[in-house]
Amino acid sequence: MLLLSGNDPDAIQAAARRLADGGLLGLPTETVYGLAARADSDAAVAAIFAAKGRPSDHPLIVHVLDAAGAEPFADHLPATARRLMDAFWPGPLTVIVPRRPGVATSAAGGHATIALRAPAHPVARVVLAAVRELGVQGVAAPSANRFGRVSPTLARHVVEEFGPELMVLDGGACEVGIESSIVDCSRERPALLRPGLLSRARIEAALGEPLAEPDAAAPKASGTLAAHYAPSARVRLLDAAGLSLRLATAAASGGLQGVAVYSRAQPPAGLACEWRAQPADAAAVAHELFAVLRALDTAGAREIWVESPPSDPAWDGVRDRLSRAAAAFTD
Repeated sequence: MLLLSGNDPDAIQAAARRLADGGLLGLPTETVYGLAARADSDAAVAAIFAAKGRPSDHPLIVHVLDAAGAEPFADHLPATARRLMDAFWPGPLTVIVPRRPGVATSAAGGHATIALRAPAHPVARVVLAAVRELGVQGVAAPSANRFGRVSPTLARHVVEEFGPELMVLDGGACEVGIESSIVDCSRERPALLRPGLLSRARIEAALGEPLAEPDAAAPKASGTLAAHYAPSARVRLLDAAGLSLRLATAAASGGLQGVAVYSRAQPPAGLACEWRAQPADAAAVAHELFAVLRALDTAGAREIWVESPPSDPAWDGVRDRLSRAAAAFTD
């Protein structure tokens, strides 16, 4: 098995060499684990699309070490992008900017824009520094899972997805746990295309202006399909009242076979079901969300009933992921 410690300098060098040679790598970041390949090689990027079963016109995020690493991929870096990079890089924020013609065409899905991020995870950063020494400025790294499925937040999740032949660096549990916020900076007004752990208010404060709402002309971005992030089990997103009613009905009828519950409120006493307590803090839920969905899936749940997040903007990223997971199943 090619599961290597992210704390081993020899493993870091082997990972950098694998990327430089055009191979794939399971790479830890602070958001989720990525399936990485050098962004400047169309052949290497094609291997990402093939492994994930991802449509080739669905753009990837290119991970770079810093702003200097972003410049080779960008036609130019708009002032709005630079403000966000200064405020949040390295960290869980992706900017979409005009792409330098002829560069990273496949990683961008053939579009005229490109998505760029500088991750904060120490293992990702040391790999990016090592691969830069080998002439690679950035790596494309979508989440290391089959397309549309639950993102991985542990190294073993990546192994479960792709098997033991893929080289994976183990960097521990991802601190953030959901994917980065994505802001389109390629047009006159920046727009939030995908929420993450960074609040809209913090992003707008760094920009010094309100974010626009996405429109039909917005560039394509990772993780923005209506149905995404879904386990095999059916996800039902229920408000507190609706969930309470369903649980009470189940308690009266004798049980919840094949149903798991992820909620802030504990199910009625005596109701036999797989229950996971949902934290009251948005960051704590984000950190564990995908791992919980995977665990309940693995335990054999047929359905997962999830209590809807509060309406507070701090929960926007979690709400987005749960809404898309639930959208994969329709009545």
